[in-house]
Amino acid sequence: MDGSYRTLSGKSLESNILFWGQENCKPNYSFKGNNVRDNYVIHYIQKGKGTFASANHSMVSLKAGDVFILPKGVPCFYQADGQEPWSYFWLGLSGIKIRAMLSGSLLSTQNYLKQVQGSKFCQSLNDLFNAAHSPSSLTNDILIEALLYFTFYNLNVEYPTKKRKNSITKDEQLRAAITYLRQNFDNPNLSIVDLCNKMDISRSYLYTLFKNNLSFSPQQFLINLRMENAKEFLANTDDPIQLVSRAVGYSDEFTFSKAFKRYSGFSPKMYRQSLPKQD
Repeated sequence: MDGSYRTLSGKSLESNILFWGQENCKPNYSFKGNNVRDNYVIHYIQKGKGTFASANHSMVSLKAGDVFILPKGVPCFYQADGQEPWSYFWLGLSGIKIRAMLSGSLLSTQNYLKQVQGSKFCQSLNDLFNAAHSPSSLTNDILIEALLYFTFYNLNVEYPTKKRKNSITKDEQLRAAITYLRQNFDNPNLSIVDLCNKMDISRSYLYTLFKNNLSFSPQQFLINLRMENAKEFLANTDDPIQLVSRAVGYSDEFTFSKAFKRYSGFSPKMYRQSLPKQD
């Protein structure tokens, strides 16, 4: 085991970081102390993997990019993998608002989140951990408190508690998915995972919904949507290929050109040249 640990002297009653730590665990290492904590302790897994369980929840396997929390007053167990033991950092949180700020997030119901890397929540959590390392001062104390609220803001926005599904039909779900893709196809960061999270459905369910009704996977539908719009741009504008690629959700012209040729059999330039000249 190697790592670091520090207790902070915060003063806020509403929300506060009590301590932070970082650990590179040995194979099969598990915490041997009191498994019921007096405070909330959130962990971010930086590399490796392990298992985690909390009271009334099944054991789950977690890996780098995942987050788990030890809720206040709840028995928990977590153990590093025997072959690829995890490394993680943690933040101990206290204050009368912590529970309330957690309550609107999925983290509060299942006590873990998978693959949060790249999210605003993950970025602000890392910023908060880094700020906790700095010596105490008025400005750094203000920064820590601001980052703490910002972290919970991002947590609740990006990973809200799953609401009970309304009695929505499959046709309505399909229409909603198609509408979302049509309205956002020009966003290069759009992904099918985003769509599933927004609709609160699994990727496999969405795949079946599209294949059974349209004979396309959601990803292929998105590609078709982008390519058909690209044809319109190529036919009706003199915009450079680079601008056309951006207009249909590709940040890279080369990637767009390859996708367009696979779809149409022509490069974007050749497709434009093959079109009949307009008088």
